[in-house]
Amino acid sequence: MLLPLESCAFSAKNYQVQRPNILVGTFAFRTLVAAVNDVGRTIYPILLIIFLSTACLFAGDIANFQNLGFSADSRYFMFGQYGINEKTSLPYADIFFVNVKSNTFLPQGVKHVQFREPVKPGNDGRGALFNLLEESYNLTKKYNISHIATGRFLYILLDGEKPKAELSFRDFQSGNKYNITLSQKSRGEGKNIEAAFHIVLTIEDKSGKSRNLVVGLPNYWRSGVRGYRIKRIILAPDEKSLIFMIQKEEVNSAGPNIRFMVETVVTGS
Repeated sequence: MLLPLESCAFSAKNYQVQRPNILVGTFAFRTLVAAVNDVGRTIYPILLIIFLSTACLFAGDIANFQNLGFSADSRYFMFGQYGINEKTSLPYADIFFVNVKSNTFLPQGVKHVQFREPVKPGNDGRGALFNLLEESYNLTKKYNISHIATGRFLYILLDGEKPKAELSFRDFQSGNKYNITLSQKSRGEGKNIEAAFHIVLTIEDKSGKSRNLVVGLPNYWRSGVRGYRIKRIILAPDEKSLIFMIQKEEVNSAGPNIRFMVETVVTGS
């Protein structure tokens, strides 16, 4: 079982998920200043181009995923995403309430907000999520969601790791072995592109007994989506269901946007 990671950013250059390295950027800037002082003004334009080119690797409209917890009986799952619109610098957030058994949104369980005031540099937009959480308080209480009960990670796509269509791993706490195949397809080009996917899941328990399950809708096409990848797999607190956190690559005129969705499946009685 891999250790959980914090939220990551998407690199439009290589389509790999990477962690923004603020320390490296700070070091590069200080190196730039030192080089100007030591070598002279002639080297400044060259280093400035290198520094700005590195910063551009993290350009793009990138949402951050937030696990907001399960209900006490693990029947309901709550998650969110937040970020900043690249063009306008306006912060946005979404919150979703999911019925784990039916793999559907709960009534009034999709919340969205985009603020009209742009944020200052260094702000990641999470304040929009905090405000939306306040607006979602009644639903949170209605479905008895605990923000502490976030389940247990079974799989995480590590920073910079190439996503795989097939995964195989064992949960050493339960003894279950998981074999997972992500099957996806796309059609169209440019703004007309759309993609569909589903997951074939095989669970083998420690006695050797196996079950085969299909997660998602194989023929449900999402407009404006280029592709999918499994970013995380979460075991519910009651260990009777799985949450697949799916990263979507959406087409945008300014470059790829990253958004998140989940697929849920009940694996035990």
